[in-house]
Amino acid sequence: MGRKFEDDKIQSDMKQWPFQLIDDNNNPKIEVEFQGVSKTYCPEEISSMVLGKMKDTAEAYLGKPVKNAVITVPAYFNDSQRAATVDAAKIAGLNVLRIINEPTAAAIAYGLEEKNSDAQNVLIFDLGGGTFDVSILALQNGVFEVKSTAGDTHLGGEDFDNRMINYFVEEIKRKHNKDLTENKRALHRLRVACEGAKRTLSSATVADIEIESLYDSDDFYSSISRARFEELNSDLFKSAMEVVEKAVQDAAIEKTQIHHVVLVGGSSRIPKIHKMLRELFDGKELRQSINPDEAVAYGAAVQAAILNGDKSEEVEDIVLMDVTPLSLGIATKMTKLGFDPRMAVVIKRNTQIPARQTQSFCAVDDYQTKFRFRVLEGEYDLAKDNHLLGTFVLSLPDKPCKDVHCDVTFEIDANGILNVTAVETSTGVSNQLTITYDKGRLSKDEIERMIEDAEKLRYEEKNRKSALLAKDALETYCVDVKSAVEDEKLIRKINPNDKEVILKKCQETIAWLQTDVTAGKEQYERKQKEIQNIFDVIISIARYPTKESEKYREMLNVAKNASEDDIKNAHR
Repeated sequence: MGRKFEDDKIQSDMKQWPFQLIDDNNNPKIEVEFQGVSKTYCPEEISSMVLGKMKDTAEAYLGKPVKNAVITVPAYFNDSQRAATVDAAKIAGLNVLRIINEPTAAAIAYGLEEKNSDAQNVLIFDLGGGTFDVSILALQNGVFEVKSTAGDTHLGGEDFDNRMINYFVEEIKRKHNKDLTENKRALHRLRVACEGAKRTLSSATVADIEIESLYDSDDFYSSISRARFEELNSDLFKSAMEVVEKAVQDAAIEKTQIHHVVLVGGSSRIPKIHKMLRELFDGKELRQSINPDEAVAYGAAVQAAILNGDKSEEVEDIVLMDVTPLSLGIATKMTKLGFDPRMAVVIKRNTQIPARQTQSFCAVDDYQTKFRFRVLEGEYDLAKDNHLLGTFVLSLPDKPCKDVHCDVTFEIDANGILNVTAVETSTGVSNQLTITYDKGRLSKDEIERMIEDAEKLRYEEKNRKSALLAKDALETYCVDVKSAVEDEKLIRKINPNDKEVILKKCQETIAWLQTDVTAGKEQYERKQKEIQNIFDVIISIARYPTKESEKYREMLNVAKNASEDDIKNAHR
């Protein structure tokens, strides 16, 4: 999400994925096979499918439409990644009320659970499947003040899985001379097995890997110990602890001033993580009173309630004071020290928002009439290494550079929307740039097209599910009819010819179900009705033999077209 195809992390990860990644003008697109057809989707579309499913689940539970949402993102997501998230929500038919950081949301959940009025510093350790965040918050009387945040948007359970996958790929290559990386399907099956083994190692010291027909019809059996798993990921675990120490340092407090360490995210269950955290905080007990898998969603729901005007006692006193996760600044020749290709930071990371900062800059070239400002986001010294948010041009007076001065103001509101204003002080000439989440990588036309595609896909998916339910019902009915006809209590009453007719019809239908993949709900229901008509007539003849039996037996030839009255008469 929000990354370019040439991104080093993308290039590294794509080697492990069981799908093809396509380079579309440096934008990554995912190529998959859907209903027998090859299709490409951008990451926002894939994310929108997940959000759309969640939207459907919520609507089914609430019994009414859901249009608005609070969506959480890793604290260290940059502007592009946040913009991509909002685009995904739009495609899913959701209006985003607020984007909040995941550890902040988890802290809200923890704070409500504790309901402690005493001031306390809480460290949220959020290690999920793909991202890692650490936030330190000060909690008191419903006020949640973020003191610092740090993280890695590319560290999580999947990275631990990858280390294990590589370990077994090398084992297979060494023992069996097979290169599993050339078989995407086999690699995916190994990934699933490794993820299961990782979960097992959280409660056991050894996990077995057993995969039937993994490669060339050969089975694969192996095992991995918790000690070996920890060794494979030792550098990643160490990196996580370094992020924790950075967050503590940025919060300008001592480790002893942290009252609680709260674990969030599935990967926070790893025993080695627990051990390293306890050592880092001198044996402090880790808090797991809230469900690590639900804490973030819980906090987001509380924030949604507040923004929706909920006045209930549980949420009425909650105040959220968040911070900007990355430094913001400009790259231009107009810097304090003259020409300098480095980024000049205006708002430092972990500054509480809303925020407003102004810095003064002077021109470099004499009689320079225009200057292009580049607004950046990131922590690197060199401007080119940071993320470009946008550019704008300011007109300058035709004067020597020593007489040209500009005040540049950065202002961030509670939603994280950034306004940058530059004013030339001698003339009062100004220009500004507003950077919002609407300025994502996708254009308005692209989003509209994807919304239409998503609605069409949801309609097709709804029809497909209805068809599958009808298909299952038809297959079940055929099996039930065959069992009923072959029941010892009925077999002597049913005419052998009649029995042959219904059994043949059921067998033909089951065979058709195994080969047909294009039928719709109506076609399945029609076939079930045909069998039901035949079965009802046969049972009526068997149970209630009368002089009319022959008449009803004739109906077997046209039972699929029999009227409801005919069937009722047969029953009578």
